[in-house]
Amino acid sequence: MVERWRRGAGGRWRRAGAARARPGAAFAARGGAGTPRRAPARLDALMEPPWELELELRRHIENCACTCDHMGYGNYMDYQVAPAAHACLCRAITSPHAHAAVPEGMTFSGPLPDVAERCGRWAPDSLSASASGSSDEKPTPRRPRWRIALAALVVLAALGAALALPLALGGGGRATPEQRLTTVRRMLRDSPLVDGHNDLAWNVRKFLHNKIGDFNLSAGLDGIEPWARSRWSHTDIPRLRLGQVGAQFWSAYVPCGARDRDAVQLALEQMDVIKRIVELNAAHLALVTDAAELLDAHRDGRIASLIGVEGGHALGDSLAVLRAFYQLGARYLTVTHTCDTRWARAAGTSGGLSEFGRAVVREMNRLGMIVDLSHAGEETARDALEMSQAPVVFSHSGAAALCNSSRNVPDELLRMIAANGGVVMINFYAKLVTCGERATLEDVVAHINHVRRVAGVEHVGLGAGYDGIDAPPEGLEDVSRYPHLLAELLRDPDWSEDDVRKLAGMNVVRVLQHVERVRDQWRRAAVLPGEESAGARRGDCVYGPA
Repeated sequence: MVERWRRGAGGRWRRAGAARARPGAAFAARGGAGTPRRAPARLDALMEPPWELELELRRHIENCACTCDHMGYGNYMDYQVAPAAHACLCRAITSPHAHAAVPEGMTFSGPLPDVAERCGRWAPDSLSASASGSSDEKPTPRRPRWRIALAALVVLAALGAALALPLALGGGGRATPEQRLTTVRRMLRDSPLVDGHNDLAWNVRKFLHNKIGDFNLSAGLDGIEPWARSRWSHTDIPRLRLGQVGAQFWSAYVPCGARDRDAVQLALEQMDVIKRIVELNAAHLALVTDAAELLDAHRDGRIASLIGVEGGHALGDSLAVLRAFYQLGARYLTVTHTCDTRWARAAGTSGGLSEFGRAVVREMNRLGMIVDLSHAGEETARDALEMSQAPVVFSHSGAAALCNSSRNVPDELLRMIAANGGVVMINFYAKLVTCGERATLEDVVAHINHVRRVAGVEHVGLGAGYDGIDAPPEGLEDVSRYPHLLAELLRDPDWSEDDVRKLAGMNVVRVLQHVERVRDQWRRAAVLPGEESAGARRGDCVYGPA
């Protein structure tokens, strides 16, 4: 005799009475005695045991090594790993026999339905929690698969929406100008904008003769004479902050008129005034000498300030002076300005580096100083690119293909820059952008895109030349306008946020880091300082033997 259970009103289980099992046949159903009852489409509509029997069945499954589905209750795998962690091992159970093997004390009639679809019907709850209890609660069914699939679709839709928002704001024509500008401002809080050339220090010399005791760079100079009426003035701290400048190479510029005269003295004085300006504005500016310090200053919310000496004639043809400049904080040297030196030729002239010029490049590599080729002649630039073991820069130049000025960089040199690992930093001077008296922000974008196409996005940067130009582009009138340039780039779907970060400053940070690695390698190799000479000079301004 076996007990039979059936679901009554309200879904509660009760005994249906006793009956004698007959091999090969089922109990009579409502259709009449001896009439086999058709198995319903869902097995649990026919039979669902009380909790005590369920518990014993689950204990059996837990210790059973077979992979059958046990009429929808799963197999031992379901009690070892999460249902989604393994492939469904259940197999369809269809039997031609009228009597199927079920746990002792239970029978049902008719052929068993295919229960492969029942894989994972019950959740693999802990057995230990209910082994000692006698609760009347029945096990909770697993969620149907369609519910799980629906939940997954909802999650994917939410993720898609989350990804779509920054894409809409960060690139392509779908975002509004305000949205693109918001994206750029967020980016520049995380990654520094590094400009390669600013001539503020020379304006301080022109207007104040380097007497800066009463000079307040934190004020808006655009409202103070003579700065307000000068076409050469574009920089103060309020506008640097609006432009979110993260790091600036301040130029210690020496005019060519000082060549073979007091060029070294002028260079020292300009480096001195840059450092004093930084000290007077320490809440906003920080003097830095390497990439790590640059990034630290940016994280601290200050503008990293680096020194670049403009004009190789400032060396006085001495490697000792070059070393002194480095020790005082100079981190690049522009090998020529608009005039030749005894060892390098300027833009528009023929000839390259002399042997002493090659020694200068080598010593800069040893020191960890960047070689700057803006203003250099094409042959000089080619020689330096071939000679340098570290990346070089053009700190404020453009693409010669768009404006055929000797100050700009031809495509052949752009490809050499890419091979060298260096960066061309785009100048904003209208005469180098359009070869005319006026230019626009879009014209600057064209130069950026040309350098990117020829050299690659890793080899383009920004070197506006503010305070050293008198014709900035429309839309880029002063240092506050950098974010608008970057926002314009984001209109182009070819420019990702990561690309814009590289252009804005991370390419230059990479160059600094590489130059420092070369320096460190040469130190470990104990490479000695250079002692070459450019040759004796004669003249009233030079001391020497009679």
